[in-house]
Amino acid sequence: MQSQFVFGRHTRSDLPVVAGGDGPWLIDSEGKRYLDASGGAAVSCLGHCARPVLEAVKHQLDTIAYAHTGFFTSEPAEQLAETLIALAPDSLARVYFVSGGSEAVEAALKLARQYFLEIGEPRRTQFIARRQSYHGNTLGALSAGGNAWRREKFTDLLSPAMHHVEPCHYWRFAEPGESEYDYGQRVANSLESKILELGPENVAAFIAEPVVGATMGAVPAVDGYFRRIREICDQYGVLLILDEVMCGMGRTGSLFASDQEHIQPDITCIAKGLGAGIQPIGAMLCSQAIFDAVAAGSGFFQHGHTYMGHPTACAAGLAVIRELYDRELLSNVRDQGLRLHKALDDAFGEHPNVGNIRGRGLFLGIELVADENSKRPLDPALGTAAKIKAAAMHEGLMCYPMGGTIDGKNGDHILLAPPFIIDASHVGEIVTRLQKALRKVLGN
Repeated sequence: MQSQFVFGRHTRSDLPVVAGGDGPWLIDSEGKRYLDASGGAAVSCLGHCARPVLEAVKHQLDTIAYAHTGFFTSEPAEQLAETLIALAPDSLARVYFVSGGSEAVEAALKLARQYFLEIGEPRRTQFIARRQSYHGNTLGALSAGGNAWRREKFTDLLSPAMHHVEPCHYWRFAEPGESEYDYGQRVANSLESKILELGPENVAAFIAEPVVGATMGAVPAVDGYFRRIREICDQYGVLLILDEVMCGMGRTGSLFASDQEHIQPDITCIAKGLGAGIQPIGAMLCSQAIFDAVAAGSGFFQHGHTYMGHPTACAAGLAVIRELYDRELLSNVRDQGLRLHKALDDAFGEHPNVGNIRGRGLFLGIELVADENSKRPLDPALGTAAKIKAAAMHEGLMCYPMGGTIDGKNGDHILLAPPFIIDASHVGEIVTRLQKALRKVLGN
């Protein structure tokens, strides 16, 4: 239906009305079922009827729904923070709760700046991120992000303190004959070049997604890239911020995506899967050293939101993590992720318009091309991503196609991020329905 009063994402959208959920399925008001192969936007990691989480939320509502963190802490917030720190990389020691990913990134950027003020290095005002990244839609997060299409209309409002270096996408950007390792070291070293260009005494932090999500389509870094990034940050006293809003909380097969890179971040941002779509929640986790600098200095992080540390949202997050471990869902993410990856390879590996299939766990991307040999992208004027999304919905499949994969204008990909509860039958359904959608749009 077209909304009469709701200001939606697109003024010309004619969307079905959601009426119910059944595991990894969503059901509209006409009774049609849609297999959620994208988790919405990699959010609904437990599907759409996670009873233990729903019951935890109901219990918290009956206890106390909300209390402002300027006056109270709460048991759910304290318990969730303790749980996250016990499971997080060893470098992380404190948790700052917010309501979503953009807020988590804003908190990370502001904390990084304040940290250097607290320790007497006020010149460190510059931040470095990567082109073709995405860190959120608030102005600070959008400034940090390298998604050219999302930035375009707001360029004049974005912070000049944000700078961008090369992304790490071996299949797309490596030189002919260049090994994965050599490529990774080369693009990692572009960070050092940028730090030296700006002046090491002026740089506060580098922010990156361990696995790039919506902007490039589930692109993991090559082995060794992030270890070199960590070395560079350590050498120049630059903080390393990892944005795991989309790729974290089990999505890649480990609770924190950075676990697979064998590095220790200074700050990590999480959201999406933390609340499984049942409650809006995100978090910024930081090192003890950063916390201690604020505690020994001003004592006050000059930031905050009305709903931070929301007791009901924290109760949901705690229940989500319990579900992940009680049901051994991270193991299922790894197993079904391998199954889905192989099924995609079998179905589309020889497809003339499929250039690359990649990702980790249940976070997979398919890069589409006009020619698989030259890697030439499809004409952006075709609007392929939007057509595939519509065709997939017609087939009862939710996937996440996007354009601008290469540079913000050229390139198309399909992102898949199904709930962690899927089984082999769902994998088969995803591939079969996606084949029908591609056939309808691409003709093969």
